[in-house]
Amino acid sequence: MTESPTAAVLDARLQLAARLREIRTEAGLTGTQLARRLDWYPSKVSRIEHARTPPAIADIRAWCAACGAERAAEDLVASAVSADSLYVEWRRVQRTGLRHLQESRVELYERTRLFRVYCSTVIPGLFQTPAYATALLNSISHFHRTPNDVAEAVKARVRRSRVLYVNGNRFSVLIEESVLRYQIGDSEAMAGQLGHLLSLMSLPSVSLGVIPFSAPRQNWPLETFNVFDDTRVHVELLSAAVKITAPGEVEHYVRASKMMADAAVYGSAARELITAAIAHLG
Repeated sequence: MTESPTAAVLDARLQLAARLREIRTEAGLTGTQLARRLDWYPSKVSRIEHARTPPAIADIRAWCAACGAERAAEDLVASAVSADSLYVEWRRVQRTGLRHLQESRVELYERTRLFRVYCSTVIPGLFQTPAYATALLNSISHFHRTPNDVAEAVKARVRRSRVLYVNGNRFSVLIEESVLRYQIGDSEAMAGQLGHLLSLMSLPSVSLGVIPFSAPRQNWPLETFNVFDDTRVHVELLSAAVKITAPGEVEHYVRASKMMADAAVYGSAARELITAAIAHLG
């Protein structure tokens, strides 16, 4: 069973808040006294110490200076920046459109050798055709009200998929059978996408498993996630992207991926499910 994908974010913020509280108490100050030194309302000190409000970088430096702990400031600033980067709202990274987000992940994809992918909602990005990606990214752009640069974003996504053909890369991909049936775009786009899946299955670097509706399973369908070299996980939520790097939490996702792989079918059995989904399009 996996923990909430935001657990790493919450834990990092709680640790930062606890360290700031320790610095205050080691300085012999009450929360009210510290607030007076900083010209803050006491409630702000309380919110920061209880992790209800993440402190700004300037707040951390001022806090440490007021407590005579300037040497601790930079480490705490680094912790705050790291915690903030674990949970990124889509509106922050999509405010100039979708192309930049696609391009920002190229370096990560190019240095990764083992990809573990689980999708319960849509075809994995690396496996998407231009027509399918266009339909999907159009809907994302419309929902999040981003500047419409879908054509450029699709080209960037397709370019990123070149890692499928790099020697030494391996792709362990799992999709729920429902993903084959969810219609993204029109019937022609879906038929082309499902046909593309069939062709990708022939690549020696790709292991594509489909988890049938009827499969006995040890765990429930999860949120879509990508694991990079078993050291980093990206989880996609409706409103945000979550990056997980804590080894214990990464291990949860690796273990979940392996457990779900036991429920999947491969080879000819997977092809039958895909061709049945094509036939269902009519």
